[in-house]
Amino acid sequence: MYQPDKLDWKIIALLNDDGRMSSAEIARRLRNVSARTVKNRIDILTEHGIIKSRAIVNPEKVGYCVLADVFIEVDPGNVRRMAETLAGYPQISYIACATGDKDILISIRARNIKELYDFVIEVLGNIPGVRHTETYLLPLKIKTMATWMPPGVFEEDDAEASLNPHRPSGE
Repeated sequence: MYQPDKLDWKIIALLNDDGRMSSAEIARRLRNVSARTVKNRIDILTEHGIIKSRAIVNPEKVGYCVLADVFIEVDPGNVRRMAETLAGYPQISYIACATGDKDILISIRARNIKELYDFVIEVLGNIPGVRHTETYLLPLKIKTMATWMPPGVFEEDDAEASLNPHRPSGE
């Protein structure tokens, strides 16, 4: 199993900031690394499934400005089946099975509150096996999965902080 080193994490951080950044530009920003080395590292990270190159839609820019999390309780023994059923709805941007009082967590994108309401009440509420839903509007999104980095990969010095714009300052 391939384990990314500090150079790999620096490359990943730059690609997180701009996924279209060229190997030459990454090498220029890292200073003592060649573009060929950067390209080889990106290829290795991709081959091992550590990174993927893809387009990420910005929901707000295409009119889906309402974000909500919905916690769902389902009939006992049906959590996985229900989660797989829910995964087929395009309004749902994230789905996970949970432990505790709630069984499933979903994130919904909608164009407006009425669309959100209709989906939760008319669609989710009418799926056989859904026992209860609890909806939370999320008016402010701070960080997304698209920019997640493991803790501790940039603890060496402050110079590396400039490579990761998503890292809080003062750490």
